[in-house]
Amino acid sequence: MTTPALERFEIAEVDGLEIISLVDNSVDFHSSIDRREVQSFRQWTRNRHGQEWTKTHPQLPVAEHGFSMLIRVLCSRKRISILFDTGISPNGVVENAKTMGLDLTEVRYIALSHGHYDHFGGLVSSIRTINKASLPLIVHQSMFEKRGSANSDGTIRAYPEFPTREQLGSAQLIVTRQPCLFAGNIFLITGEIPRERSYEKGFLQHRAFIDEAWQPEPLILDDRAIVFNVKRKGLVVISGCAHAGIINTVSYAQRISGEKNLHAVLGGFHLAGNENEKRISQTVKELSRIGPELVVPSHCTGWRGMLAIVEALPEAFVWNSVGNLYEI
Repeated sequence: MTTPALERFEIAEVDGLEIISLVDNSVDFHSSIDRREVQSFRQWTRNRHGQEWTKTHPQLPVAEHGFSMLIRVLCSRKRISILFDTGISPNGVVENAKTMGLDLTEVRYIALSHGHYDHFGGLVSSIRTINKASLPLIVHQSMFEKRGSANSDGTIRAYPEFPTREQLGSAQLIVTRQPCLFAGNIFLITGEIPRERSYEKGFLQHRAFIDEAWQPEPLILDDRAIVFNVKRKGLVVISGCAHAGIINTVSYAQRISGEKNLHAVLGGFHLAGNENEKRISQTVKELSRIGPELVVPSHCTGWRGMLAIVEALPEAFVWNSVGNLYEI
């Protein structure tokens, strides 16, 4: 996939972001966090809801194999909330939000990183909970395809299918393949990401059911990221799985936005698994060269990738836990 001449997508500067991890593969409610801009679930809920609330709400959010973040954009004394991905289970994202004392009716947009079930599993319940007519749901046409992965014996493990149009209720589908700005240019969905680095090869066992047959689909072209430009800091890039490769993703965001400074990168980096682990050293070397101030690998990054990143970027690295709050 080559890179054509690119149009510039100028992202409006925002005053700040609040990013809350609603769904991820891990929880850690005990370890200390020595970063001013990061608070654990118990810290920020006590600070914001009060000590009495914490006494009467003893439940803790739970982890699952999936990904979801609530992103609050602070801009011109306004706050616009975006739900980025919705986890794997039907109700996990809604229940975790409730446990955190969050009201999902504040959400103005839902954006999906790609069409895998561990990122859209809670979509139907999220739409019902948000309960807004014509709620913008930002998708890619390929998300509606039947998908799976090839086993070593050649059989196919079919994935749970994307919700039907009827199940999505009154949500307003916004189908994008190209980069697109939303909400008065305050956030960018990258669209399809060019695959430029030889070591970021996609998911070789991935399949899509097209024309009545399972066909190879290693590139997963619907894989996108959401991007913000924070005043006096620079870009904040959030990926779901980074099937496109996290370096391809970051580089493309820099190129189409015209903003070179990467302040933070969060989300799944897809460095787990036999094939993906081969690219850890090159990925970490390039990430170190780019030099973000905050790196929060999660979900499908895997422990080997996590270890390599923390060793290379110890001052920037934060281990994500469900319930973490990032104030950027």
